[in-house]
Amino acid sequence: MRSSRRRAHRHLALPVLVAGLLLAVLAASPALASTYRYWSFWDGAGGQWKYATQGPSSARPADGSVQGFHFVVSKDAAEQAAPPRTAPDFAAVCSATSAVEGRKRIAVVIDFGTPAQAPAGEAPPQEAPRTACAQVGPDATAAEALAAVAKPLRYNSAALLCAVAGYPKQGCGEPAADAPAAAAKDTGGGPSTGLLVGIAAVAALAAAALWQSRRRRTR
Repeated sequence: MRSSRRRAHRHLALPVLVAGLLLAVLAASPALASTYRYWSFWDGAGGQWKYATQGPSSARPADGSVQGFHFVVSKDAAEQAAPPRTAPDFAAVCSATSAVEGRKRIAVVIDFGTPAQAPAGEAPPQEAPRTACAQVGPDATAAEALAAVAKPLRYNSAALLCAVAGYPKQGCGEPAADAPAAAAKDTGGGPSTGLLVGIAAVAALAAAALWQSRRRRTR
C-alpha cells in the first residue's frame, strides 16, 4: 500500500515541479515592450485622416493632397495611434500659394504632440499643429514635401523618420516610459531570448516527466 502511494507521489512530483518552473520563468521574464514614441504618417484624402498604407519615402501624393505627421505614443500604429489634431483641409493651407505649371502643391500638417508625450528632457517646438504648403516637383514623395517645409529631418539607418524640424533631438521609435527599454532591446518586438530558452527548458522537462511516468506504468 505504501509502495503504491510512493509511486503516485513520484508521478505527481514531476508535473508539479514543471508547472512551478514554468510559472517562475514567466514571472521572471520582463514585460514585452509594445508602446513606442514615433512619427506617425497620415493621408488626409476625402477630408478625413487615415493611417497611411505607405511610408513617406515611397508615397507620391497627387497635387491637392494633404499629408499629416503626428508625433505619438502608441501601442499599435493603425488602430491605436491618434491622427493630427488639425482637420485635413487643403484650401485652408494652400489657398495663398499660387499654382505653378510643372509643380504640385501638397498641404502638410505637422503635429508635434503634447508635452506629456515628449521624450524626457524635451518639449514640443509648439503645442498647436503647424501647417505649410509644399510646392514640389510632380514626382516628389511625401518625404520630399515634408523636407521642403520642415527641415531639418532626421532618419535612422532603416529609413525610419526620427525627427521633424529637429524634434525630437535624440531617439528614434524608442519604447515609451511604460514599456521597459531592456525588454525592447532584448526582444526586438517579440519574446526575449531568455524567455524562449526558459520555455524550451521547461518543455524538455515536461517531456521527460511524461516519458518517465509512462515508463513506470508499463513496469
